[in-house]
Amino acid sequence: MATMIHTVTYPLSTYSPSSFNPRFSFPSRSLSLSLPSCSTTTTKCEFRSQKSSKQGRYSIVAKASSATDFSQNIGDILGNVSIFTASGEPVVFQDLWDQNEGIAVVALLRHFGCPCCWELASELKESKARFDSAGVKLIAIGVGTPDKARILAERLPFPSDCLYADPERKAYDVLGFYYGFGRTFFNPASAKVFSRFEALQKAVKNYTIEATPDDRSSVLQQGGMLVFKGKQLLYARKDEGTGDHAPLDDIFNICCKVPVA
Repeated sequence: MATMIHTVTYPLSTYSPSSFNPRFSFPSRSLSLSLPSCSTTTTKCEFRSQKSSKQGRYSIVAKASSATDFSQNIGDILGNVSIFTASGEPVVFQDLWDQNEGIAVVALLRHFGCPCCWELASELKESKARFDSAGVKLIAIGVGTPDKARILAERLPFPSDCLYADPERKAYDVLGFYYGFGRTFFNPASAKVFSRFEALQKAVKNYTIEATPDDRSSVLQQGGMLVFKGKQLLYARKDEGTGDHAPLDDIFNICCKVPVA
C-alpha cells in the first residue's frame, strides 16, 4: 500500500538554529523538546500514514468549536458535575458562578503538570484583574488531584480560589474534549507553542514535573475554553492539540459583548 506524507510547516523566524535551545531547565528536573532539523526561517515536520499516495498539508490554524456543537442543555448537564477545590473540598459546577445572569469564563487545562498549561495559567492570572473589572468570573480547571493543583497554585503562583481539580476528567468527558496520543504529541496545532517560547520559558521558571497526575493516561487529555452567561453557553472552543489555547483577548471581547441584565 502506498504511503502518504503529511507535511507541517511553521515559522521559526524569531529563533535561529544557533541560538534556539529546545531544553527547559527546571530546579528538580528537565524537560526536553525534540525538534527536527531546521533552517533559519522554517521547520518542516513529516509523518507518514498507510493510506494513499496523495500528498496533504495540514494547517496549524486550529478550528474553533461552536457553542452549537454542544447540547442546548449543556449548562444543566455540566452543572451537576462534581469536581474539587484546590483545598480538596467537593463542589459542583453550578455553584461556581451565578446560574441566572453571571458571566463566567471556564478554562479547562490539560493537566497540572503540563508546561503549556502553566503558560496558560500564567496568562489567566495576568488577565484576571481585567476580567474581574468587567464582572466576569474567571475559573481554571485542570486534570489531577487537589494536591497537584496546589503545586501549580504555590509555585506559579496562581490564585487558588479560582482553581479546581477534576481528577477523573468528568467535565472533559461531558464536553467531549479531545483525548489521545496523536492529539497530544502529533497534532499540527501544537506547533503554535514555538511562537510563544519566551512566555512559556518564563511561566515554567518554578515548574516541577511532580504536578503531573499519578494516572499517566491523564496526560493525553486536551483542554478548551468556555464562556457562559448563567447556564447558557455562549462560546466553546476545544483545543486541537497541546498548547493550542484560545486567545484571551478574543475571550474578553466576547464577554464584553454580552448584554448586561
